[in-house]
Amino acid sequence: MENMQLKKIRAYASREAVPILQDETGDFICAYIQEHDVKRVLEIGTAIGYSSIKFAALREDIHVTTIELDIDRHLTAVENIKQAGLSERVTAIQADALFYDLGDQKFDLIFIDAAKAQYIKFFEKYKANLADGGVIISDNLSFHGMVADLSLTHNYSTKKLVKKIQKYVAFLKENQEFETDFFETGDGISVSKKR
Repeated sequence: MENMQLKKIRAYASREAVPILQDETGDFICAYIQEHDVKRVLEIGTAIGYSSIKFAALREDIHVTTIELDIDRHLTAVENIKQAGLSERVTAIQADALFYDLGDQKFDLIFIDAAKAQYIKFFEKYKANLADGGVIISDNLSFHGMVADLSLTHNYSTKKLVKKIQKYVAFLKENQEFETDFFETGDGISVSKKR
């Protein structure tokens, strides 16, 4: 059952055209967190805190660390997290995730949902922060069907972006260190686990 705070954030996101987690994707990740007893989540790309709140609200022993580049979105997220009463369990960081250092902190689940063009860099950077048996989940890998069929767009910058996502999918498929399962859920997600 979605709480009032999440409903409010969803309405705001729709009004302000802020991309937030699709229902199917959210349900998939929440189910994964519950089934695998995930306690520590790292999220790359907070936006306005919707998914962080959704994950942290599942159980009292879950802690989410989330990184957002955009200062306005970060401030909105901090306020939303506070309103949800989860400031103790969600650490919101305003930084460029490509350069932020989490030291030797370990996470059971790393969720990549930020700048699509940087997915390979995020993956390579944060895999060191993955706990044993942990997974890296990436979102928006079908990009509204365009990854499978580039002719769906004639916009040059969208095409460039889609090609970067295609490159990331190929990177995951060829990765010797991680085994990746792909799911059609939502806008396409992958679950990568160390071999």
